[in-house]
Amino acid sequence: MTVGWTWLGRIDHASAVARMEASRERVLAGDAGAQALLLCEHPPTITLGKSADRGHVVAPPDVLAARGVTLSDASRGGDVTYHGPGQLMIYPVVRVRRGVVAFLEGIAGVIADVARELGVPGAAWQREPAGVWWDGMKLAACGLHLRRQVAIHGWAFDVATPPEMWQLIVPCGLATPVISLDRARRARGLASAPPVEDIATAIGPRLVSLWSQ
Repeated sequence: MTVGWTWLGRIDHASAVARMEASRERVLAGDAGAQALLLCEHPPTITLGKSADRGHVVAPPDVLAARGVTLSDASRGGDVTYHGPGQLMIYPVVRVRRGVVAFLEGIAGVIADVARELGVPGAAWQREPAGVWWDGMKLAACGLHLRRQVAIHGWAFDVATPPEMWQLIVPCGLATPVISLDRARRARGLASAPPVEDIATAIGPRLVSLWSQ
């Protein structure tokens, strides 16, 4: 089985979800070649998972409007999170064969490896609360939706999200802080993180190789 990956650039959340859903329908209809990894950025968007507490969107509507932030319901699990420029969205539309935890852990391992290679060692998968964590802060968040074992949605890897955007919400309903790869690099005396597209280029081939074995 070969899985391909595609960099979509900046695309709105609804369009990305529609593309994921269409690919999943093809996979469920028997087209294994429709499995794909979609990588992208979103315009400023707050998404609300199936168990979201809308009270975790703490910014009033006028503040969201002033910052160009839209709200979008999502079929993924989990609470409230933010997506926007500076964040790499990792959307696998693949059949999950070894269990959800192992699937998420595999992606987390690739994110952690790339972070280490870019000067931020020590990032690691943590099951509860789920995500990739570095020095007690969340570097990447996850949330899936499975239908007959075919996944959509996936991971958000914080490459260089402006920190003030996280103040609009209670991320994932947790009081624990988030951190970007950029801020972690600066904390270690390094230069700014590479562009999101460059991170996508590093991550994409590794993930599809993982699933194509």
